[in-house]
Amino acid sequence: MTKKHPVNEKSKQEQLEQFKTDDRNQALTTNQGLKLSEDEFSLKAGERGPTLMEDFHFREKMTHFDHERIPERIVHARGFAAHGEFELYDSLGEYTKAKFLQNPSVKTPVFVRFSTVAGSKGSAETVRDARGFATKFYTEEGNYDLVGNNIPVFFIQDAIKFPDLIHAVKPEPHNEMPQAASAHDTFWDFVANNQESAHMVMWSMSDRAIPRSLRMMEGFGVHTFRLVNAEGKAHFVKFHWKPVLGTHSLVWDEAQTISGKDPDFHRRDLWESIENGDYPEYELGLQIIAEEDEFKFDFDILDPTKLWPEEDIPVKLVGKMTLNRNVDNVFAETEQVAFHPGHVVPGIDFSNDPLLQGRLFSYTDTQLIRLGGPNFHELPINRPVCPFHNNQRDGYGRQTINKGPVSYHRNSLAANTPAPVPESEGGYAHYQEKVEGRKVRSRSESFKDHFSQATLFWNSMSDTEKEHIISAFSFELGKVKSKSVQQQVVDMFANVSTVLAKQVAQAIGATPPSGEDAPVTKSSPALSQEQTIKKPNTRKVAVIVANDFSSDLPQVLNSLKQQGIQPEIVSTTLQNVKGTDGSELEVQHTFLTSGSVLFDAVYVVGSSSADEKFRKEALTFAQEAFEHFKPIGATDEGVKWLKAVGLDSSPGVVTGETTRFTDEFIEAVSAHRHWNRHVI
Repeated sequence: MTKKHPVNEKSKQEQLEQFKTDDRNQALTTNQGLKLSEDEFSLKAGERGPTLMEDFHFREKMTHFDHERIPERIVHARGFAAHGEFELYDSLGEYTKAKFLQNPSVKTPVFVRFSTVAGSKGSAETVRDARGFATKFYTEEGNYDLVGNNIPVFFIQDAIKFPDLIHAVKPEPHNEMPQAASAHDTFWDFVANNQESAHMVMWSMSDRAIPRSLRMMEGFGVHTFRLVNAEGKAHFVKFHWKPVLGTHSLVWDEAQTISGKDPDFHRRDLWESIENGDYPEYELGLQIIAEEDEFKFDFDILDPTKLWPEEDIPVKLVGKMTLNRNVDNVFAETEQVAFHPGHVVPGIDFSNDPLLQGRLFSYTDTQLIRLGGPNFHELPINRPVCPFHNNQRDGYGRQTINKGPVSYHRNSLAANTPAPVPESEGGYAHYQEKVEGRKVRSRSESFKDHFSQATLFWNSMSDTEKEHIISAFSFELGKVKSKSVQQQVVDMFANVSTVLAKQVAQAIGATPPSGEDAPVTKSSPALSQEQTIKKPNTRKVAVIVANDFSSDLPQVLNSLKQQGIQPEIVSTTLQNVKGTDGSELEVQHTFLTSGSVLFDAVYVVGSSSADEKFRKEALTFAQEAFEHFKPIGATDEGVKWLKAVGLDSSPGVVTGETTRFTDEFIEAVSAHRHWNRHVI
């Protein structure tokens, strides 16, 4: 296959390199290149006199500072990103003519931004919220943006209601509270009075809304799109990102504590993983429906509040994305990247999903206000790797220097160039869907079922996941002041499950519904995280050690590392700890600077020379991890300490009394949580 413009990771990286600068060991200059002899004091009329207007350096420096901030995103303000590459498994020519989906030997550079939705740029990262999962593919035919979330459905069915949703979930305007939280009156008032939100709310109240890591989080394109092949045949498609490490979550108390311990928890985890070479990987999955099968399901495939059950429409894994390079500058890349679901390439088209249709307008409008004008595509992070030519000119931030007098189409002075090219030569042509009907402000009757898939989600959850959903509703509605709103929500979700509604009603003092749940007739195992991949890779283990540790410890730590586990030493101070054989271990954390919530498991070693204060600190670590259902290991003195408080014989607790300690502890870490543990 001959490519007109070779595309690979290096080409995008080289393109970005020309805009980078290293200021180390350089002379200080103005933005015009003038070398400066002083940067500490402004120019004054005498040492105690007024500053002079002629101080051009002061004005340039201060003016730049005064204009350094741009408006943060209204939603998805809190985000972090990384570079990577996408590699196809097999050609998808049967379904699409998109060139980056044809040749498995071509690696397409990508840039991925993860984000929370509701909070401001300075909010914490482990709040209960949907997460953005936006991917920019730099293809030889132009940039393609897959702009999705970690939840496959959305709150509303029509984009005209999006401002209402966001106004409701944002801090309430009279007091600007609460930040990055949906646990307040206006959000739940919106939910109760816009019942199409039922399905998305079930996901938001589930563990999916508090992911363990951005590396362990699914992504979804949310909307129904079209794939169009070279013969013009179209298929409906939904896009998925499946994390290779599986889909894992925090528990609510843990998420709240992390917000105080480390509000940058998710971005730090992503950054450190890439720096350590533990590159996050996601497989691209497609659900495909033939056009002739559009109406064969008990839901409308264009409804953005509905998912396509994987048991009915299987997910075909077609490629892998690897994030392998951190950004060099968060503002220049993460903040200035501009995504848009309308950035497509030939072979990818839209459906009539009314939420998607509105996004196709809104995203350009948003970038214009955020990035100062129409030339946001010329910012380095947004520039396509292929050439681009058109008759657009001027505007804020223009970088391209267009030669020649012609800036219009059609023309004779430039032989009518740049000129459109036919579809057969790569020109984008919209799929010719037949459309007819009266102009109306309404929605299809097929969009009016708001509860069946919310019930499907509930029926698919494990008992533990259901308990977490009940607790989430109880917490959120417990923060609502309006008794009327509380009751409306309870009554609404009785349509999903009376078991759910009754328990929430009891928790918040509302009137419970009558009746019982109907027998379960359908569930979708793919919706439960109990079914996810469980690996020890990249799991962080806090190893609590004091001086005079056993000589066997280094061997255990090496065995853990060989399985991809990351042991990190925690002690009283940051001074190295020494073993009985004279070996030393570097301490990365102290009891003061860390906590069990920042780790996936705890391994208590201790030592016979540790004092009572150390023992108490170690047990505080272990007990908190125990309450969060995390794996706990113990050897040497640590075994005695766990036995003394009764933590030694529960599921997921492995002690050195077994000859298979290391293997059993690795198995426990792989399980992620041990929900069968009895926690008082």
